[in-house]
Amino acid sequence: MLRLTPSNGRRCFCLDLVLLLLLSAECARGRGTTGDAAPDSPSVGGTLPHFLQEPEDAYIIKSNPIRLRCRAAPALQIFFKCNGEWVHQNQHMSQEYLDQDTGLKVREVMINVSRQQVEDFHGPEDYWCLCVAWSHLGTSKSRKATVRIAYLRKNFEQDPQGKEVPIKGMIVLHCRPPEGVPAAEVEWLKNEELVSSLSDDNIDTRADHNLIINEARLSDSANYTCLASNIVAKRRSATATVVVFVNGGWSLWTEWSPCSVDCGRGVQKRSRTCTNPAPLNGGAFCEGMSVQKSTCNALCPVDGGWEEWSEWTLCSAQCERQRWRECNAPAPRHRGKMCEGESHAMENCTGGICTQSMDGSNDVALYSGLAAGVIAVAVLIISVTLYRRSQSEYGVDVIDSSALAGGFQTFNFKTARQGNPLLLNSSMQPELTAGQTYSGPICFQDSIDKELFDPLPDMMVKVQSSFMVSLGVADRAEYHVKAHTEGYSATQGRKPNLLAPNGPLGPCKAQLRSSGVFGHLGGRLVMPNTGVSLLVSHGAIAEDTSWEMYMLINQAQSSAPSEERCEILLGPEVTYGPPGLSLSSPVAMTIAHCAEVSAENWNIQLKRQTKDNKWEEVMSVEDESTSCYCLLDSKSCHLLLDEPGSYALVGEPLNEHAGKRLKVAVFGSLEASSLNYSLRVYCVDDTPHAFQGVVSAETSRGGLLLEEPKTLLFKGNTYSLQVSIQDLPQFLWSIKPFTTCQEFSFCQVWSSNQQPLHCAFSLERFTTATMQLSCKISVRQVKGHEQILQVYTSVAEREKETLPFFMQADCTVTSQTGAKAFKIPLSIRQRICATFDTANAKGKDWQLLAQKLHIQRNLSYFAKQRSPSGVILSLWEAQHQASGDLDSLASALEEISKIHSKSLAHSPSETEPDFNQ
Repeated sequence: MLRLTPSNGRRCFCLDLVLLLLLSAECARGRGTTGDAAPDSPSVGGTLPHFLQEPEDAYIIKSNPIRLRCRAAPALQIFFKCNGEWVHQNQHMSQEYLDQDTGLKVREVMINVSRQQVEDFHGPEDYWCLCVAWSHLGTSKSRKATVRIAYLRKNFEQDPQGKEVPIKGMIVLHCRPPEGVPAAEVEWLKNEELVSSLSDDNIDTRADHNLIINEARLSDSANYTCLASNIVAKRRSATATVVVFVNGGWSLWTEWSPCSVDCGRGVQKRSRTCTNPAPLNGGAFCEGMSVQKSTCNALCPVDGGWEEWSEWTLCSAQCERQRWRECNAPAPRHRGKMCEGESHAMENCTGGICTQSMDGSNDVALYSGLAAGVIAVAVLIISVTLYRRSQSEYGVDVIDSSALAGGFQTFNFKTARQGNPLLLNSSMQPELTAGQTYSGPICFQDSIDKELFDPLPDMMVKVQSSFMVSLGVADRAEYHVKAHTEGYSATQGRKPNLLAPNGPLGPCKAQLRSSGVFGHLGGRLVMPNTGVSLLVSHGAIAEDTSWEMYMLINQAQSSAPSEERCEILLGPEVTYGPPGLSLSSPVAMTIAHCAEVSAENWNIQLKRQTKDNKWEEVMSVEDESTSCYCLLDSKSCHLLLDEPGSYALVGEPLNEHAGKRLKVAVFGSLEASSLNYSLRVYCVDDTPHAFQGVVSAETSRGGLLLEEPKTLLFKGNTYSLQVSIQDLPQFLWSIKPFTTCQEFSFCQVWSSNQQPLHCAFSLERFTTATMQLSCKISVRQVKGHEQILQVYTSVAEREKETLPFFMQADCTVTSQTGAKAFKIPLSIRQRICATFDTANAKGKDWQLLAQKLHIQRNLSYFAKQRSPSGVILSLWEAQHQASGDLDSLASALEEISKIHSKSLAHSPSETEPDFNQ
């Protein structure tokens, strides 16, 4: 192939001359052939060559050459010129034919251009070619046709990014296709279907390769892919997931429910749901309360009562008289019962003998009988009045003649056996029915508050036994009983001092206050034997920062939050600080309580002390709130708190079925006289902190625990609590007269507010040879539950010894920091948070984690947290700090993995993280 360059001017000139000579020869040959042809012959033509087909721009794909084509008429010769150089005639492919319409000769010429030719060209512009056609009148040039090597890069200059947008919001997905020749065309796929085929006016794909959705709908949640293509290849961008979410909205409030009681003060509720609309695709939960409560007063039924009978009418001619009465004293109201009986009475006014004349002897008998009846009734009335006066004077509380009955009882002492080391006297085993046992040492105080545990003021009570009356004994026995001087009426509705001191404040301050320095790793504060702890999660404190945090149980007198509502304190009042504490996630506080939890029977609330020492309601444990979180277990309340301060758990009973747990225990000690022995029975709210005060008091006075403490359910039905001693061997022991049964009023027990109540039984043995004591202590609520404390003990001087060494607890409260304070290893916690905090289109997020850990209420609180999963795990840590049951957490994660694996059955490219690593 002959290549001509523009610099070789002589060779170009020679070639042009050669071509001109050839054309002249062709013309001469034409003239010699045709002779004297007419000037207007079609073969000659009268115009310059006209191009019927010009070369077109072309692209070389891979290594395949392209063909350029020219066609002109009339044309004697056609040559290609590429990049300013003539293409050698050997590379031309030409053909000639006669146009049937015009009769002109048409010449067509083609050349091939290879990839190598294009790559070897390094000019300032693209590789180009044009055609030059000759006729006897001159030459004509075609347009320039460019030849380029086609390609399409693999990487997009900009991939579309996934978005989360609210419903009716605008969505704009940007796409810049890869570089290519020719320029790539862009299409969009929605879930692998072309968007252009959907005919959706809401979607616009014309704006510079971008996809625009004007108003997002739920159906627009999909996977979107940008597809770029040209004549060489097609390229797919990364898939962008678009999630259209819906924020939750409250429905209308329901109507108020009926009052919870048929009579008196109760509660009515109304609720609303987060369904208008319901949150979808990770949308925000509704803020605020879903349940509202309001007190109500149901009018009590008033049963009807009869008025006095009217006077008898005069005796009628039929020897009858009548009288009437009405049911208006009072009249029945509010569903009350009508009076029972007759409102009209009629009788014969002659005693059954209706005659005008009667025998005189009959009159005497009649009037004698009437007089005798009147005298008998008068005597009966006088007797009853005198008896009532004597009973009122003596003020009988307990009538018990068993102490006078005497007699002997047969019984067998149980043999000594190994006891629970936690019992202060372990010579006898407790019953297998014993309640909760203490599995750890108890932190004791060195001294106690004398005013709290000294005997209560003595009241002289005079008792005249009905048994003594029957014997004609006129003497009166006197004895002392422990009693509170304050009266109580169940119908008053007056609330006692709620946040009263919880127990004695002794020198051992460490058991009432704990503190520690915490940094970024977090930690835990624990107050032993109180059921109170505080958890500071990892990362709650900023790096390179530390805080000295403290927690205490308030022993000072506090004002009651409300005197209008009958509320009681269910656990100790706890304060944590310091006040200016700054944390990025809430702390988890645990407070033990004594309520028998039931939403139908209790309205339990969390209250916080304000700066002016008043108490305000934070939330009800049954309601939803975004300010704090309450998880109520059977014996503890776990709180998530953002703000330091003093907190208390209070309960308002909604009906008489509301109950609280009491811890009952019996202690014993020898008195000054070696023959006297004292049994003291305690009834205290069932919280570790309250019972610790009892143990501290008894330790200081040398008392010994004689039986495992037991739990008694005390109902809010206004009935009192009775404590009695039974099965005491009367031929070995005697008891102070008339003290076998003692009683606490309902108000004393119900409003004890963590303070221990106790009564004492003073026993005396007949001889120092008696070394064993066997009896039962019955603690029961009238018309309620009962617990039996079985006492088997050996009475000896060694009982005055102090607490054994292995039971003496250290009063130093421990604080743990770093990894040792948590049940969940830090690496596992971080993997869980990284997995569940990220929104997942298939539902594997923190909400599923909360569901599997049985923390399904008040999810709106977690939704506002920076790391919802981390806060959920902190709550789980607080709930399981005693057991540390990691198996339940592992089982929940395994179940979530199984659910997610099923959802990935059609997406094998996604992998599931392994939490067991």
